[in-house]
Amino acid sequence: MAITASSDIAALHSKAVVFACDDVYAPYALYAADGIVRLNPDRDFDICVCSTETLAPVRSLDALGVRFCRIDTGGAFAAMGTDGRRSEATYLRLALPGAFGDDYRRVLYLDSDVHVQGGDFSALMDVPLGGHAIAAVRDNFQWRTPGRRVDSFAAMGLPAMPYFNAGVMLADVEAFAAQRVREKAFEFAGAHPDGMLHMDQDMLNGAVMGGWAELSPVWNWQYTWASRMFEAMADANVVHFIGPKKPWKHDGGEIPLRFRRAYRGFLAEHFPDAPQVGPDGVPPMENAAFLRRSLVKHLVSAGRMSAYLARFPDELTVIA
Repeated sequence: MAITASSDIAALHSKAVVFACDDVYAPYALYAADGIVRLNPDRDFDICVCSTETLAPVRSLDALGVRFCRIDTGGAFAAMGTDGRRSEATYLRLALPGAFGDDYRRVLYLDSDVHVQGGDFSALMDVPLGGHAIAAVRDNFQWRTPGRRVDSFAAMGLPAMPYFNAGVMLADVEAFAAQRVREKAFEFAGAHPDGMLHMDQDMLNGAVMGGWAELSPVWNWQYTWASRMFEAMADANVVHFIGPKKPWKHDGGEIPLRFRRAYRGFLAEHFPDAPQVGPDGVPPMENAAFLRRSLVKHLVSAGRMSAYLARFPDELTVIA
């Protein structure tokens, strides 16, 4: 089934950072895009915001030079499960390397719920992948226990294997097509209809079965109660707000206010008609129960976390 991308702006470079979203998440994707542009003023890569819908450009953000692309999936994802957290746009990461096959040789997909605060994105998109179609960061449940089996694969009766979080995913476009990653992902879903707990992420991992290149977690720091304090010490480039607690809506003192305030300012300036970020809420230092629990977890896991981080001497280290 052919999947195509259309845009009123031509591709300018051979590689691109790509977001996939619906109109609800478009402001957050553009917040992340704005962060990338600020860090890379002389970038040699495109930034694309993609949707199955036609997204209107935001005039106050024209200077970002974002390509707004409509992806025609031909109904490829019509049968996939959607819920309050997953729309059809969630599955576009399966299609983007193929959709941009005529435009780019490398595509770096990012979820929209990320805060970008560092990193050489151009250099990342040029790292050698050892023949693999995908490079990504381990899902955080394997950071401290790399041999742990993901719950969905356990339910399917599959063995433990390296399992990546698909929120940040670098794809070699030619290898992605040659190795039939998208097709294998759908075949995997068809073979395991009752075990797909993580849906598109399970599909991608099932398609490559541990055969992917591993990136440093600084490119996809999955922000949880057990990892938030290590983030500052690791100097993460991309903070990924996995789970339901996002800076623009969580006010319970579990996310530093710097994130909430940054989203508030951006939305007020560029999306005044969209839902706005409310007052700061509970300061993190006043959520004593959460801090106590988090501190104990960090203390207990410090040794294993240090061992994991030591595998990556620098941000461009790839374990292929």
